[in-house]
Amino acid sequence: MKHAGRARRAALKLIFLTLAGAAILGAIAMMVQFQPQAVSIVLAALWAAFTLFTFYFFRDPDARTPGNPGVILSPGHGTVDCIDKLEQSDFPGGPCHRISIFLSVLNVHVQCAPVSGMICRVAHTDGNYISALNADSAKFNENVLIGFDSAEVPGEKIGVRLIAGVLARRIIPFVKAGDQMARGERISLIQFGSRCDVYIPLSYAIKVKLQDPVVGGETILAAK
Repeated sequence: MKHAGRARRAALKLIFLTLAGAAILGAIAMMVQFQPQAVSIVLAALWAAFTLFTFYFFRDPDARTPGNPGVILSPGHGTVDCIDKLEQSDFPGGPCHRISIFLSVLNVHVQCAPVSGMICRVAHTDGNYISALNADSAKFNENVLIGFDSAEVPGEKIGVRLIAGVLARRIIPFVKAGDQMARGERISLIQFGSRCDVYIPLSYAIKVKLQDPVVGGETILAAK
């Protein structure tokens, strides 16, 4: 599948950066003769714990994508904590359903395409890094909006907004405008806890409820 392995590469980059940092601190401890053996043991233990957590956090399972026609899948792994209707939206524009999914640090943080189609918009908005526990954090926080022009229902548009949080300081889109995506393919990575909003046309019936756990590329959020 497209973009398989990108999350693992991001994990390895963080691991090597922290290893370099630990090595520098260890070298400083030796230079100033400040209990270098004890410092080395502590740094090695912290780096090993960070490495294990990082590999866990950046896990990226293949989605078992359902073939049901006329459905919109969850792009993110997490918990549905807001379902409402918006009178106006940046994308697709006009009124739509919004389903907001909270991603804790224990969830998979790779997102998947909710429908098959073309990426018609990737827009980054600067903002703050307040807690993503608030479903309205999209109004204030740094975010990236990915717009889909559905190939499943011609002319239909679905939006996915990736929202940073207190710990989520980097949103990494894997896609760009003009890319063709299949349902369930990887589209992005958010590093650490965050939120994912999905904007769905009003012609769909919502199939999830508050506090439902969802799996990216697998759980059906809405259907015709």
